[in-house]
Amino acid sequence: MKPCLLLFFAILLSGFARAQQLPARWDELVASDFPQALEKSAKTCILPFGILEKHGPHSPLGTDLIHVREWAAHAVKSEYAVVFPDYFYGQINEARHQPGTFALPSKVIWDLLEATCDEIARNGFEKIVILNGHGGNPEFIQFFMQSLLNKRHNYAVYFYTPGNDEEFNKQYAKMHKSDPRNDMHAGENETSTLLYYRPDLMRMDRAASESGANQHRLSLQNVYTPIWWYAGFPNHYAGEGAKATPEFGKFIAEHEIATFIKALKVIKADTATLKLQNEFFDRVDKLNK
Repeated sequence: MKPCLLLFFAILLSGFARAQQLPARWDELVASDFPQALEKSAKTCILPFGILEKHGPHSPLGTDLIHVREWAAHAVKSEYAVVFPDYFYGQINEARHQPGTFALPSKVIWDLLEATCDEIARNGFEKIVILNGHGGNPEFIQFFMQSLLNKRHNYAVYFYTPGNDEEFNKQYAKMHKSDPRNDMHAGENETSTLLYYRPDLMRMDRAASESGANQHRLSLQNVYTPIWWYAGFPNHYAGEGAKATPEFGKFIAEHEIATFIKALKVIKADTATLKLQNEFFDRVDKLNK
């Protein structure tokens, strides 16, 4: 009986220990555990940045948000950082003609992002890592970050931008079934990724019910116009989601998780960015005296 009792208590204690593990999600932390989370994360907070918009007739409105949320959740299992709750206040004016789109005015999303970063820093974080899942956000994020140099901040913002991996690209090309030139939104890539992360949310029987082909309704050489996306893809669908597979999604997801973990380790160990940022502001202040 004694060996059985010992085994029982070992299992009980093991389960208790797992239950007491420090959560990575900000909203799941107990306030009294926050100092420990700051220390363990090296004062690093991940801001998963998605959007709410149509993703073809088959993928959820929060595809980008769900993607980065799952991406971050998998990464912090290996390299701890605190993950900010769902953030979907980005640039998505080009999808306002589709149901379910949540598009706020530009000034609001700008002020909200800065206020969010300020508030994350007020809670003790010095490094904020933006993990973006929406193709319409990068230009906004980069301009926002450059504008942070307009006044002193006691934190640094990092925008994770995956690099080029030739070996991955070769295998990706072999596995990819649809025309890669048109695989931009809710197509094979994005649909495969969601099939891996959250297959329960997908409606694959509807994936071919709308066209994701480029309509080529506007041809202006060397000229940009904000209506370019609608002109080409009025269904807000670009690609062939029906050709997606969970196997392809697994391949994509495992690579993106691994590469983000590497970047996260570098960011957590970084001591130069904030130092140089402070030096920059010191010189600005000196110049203005």
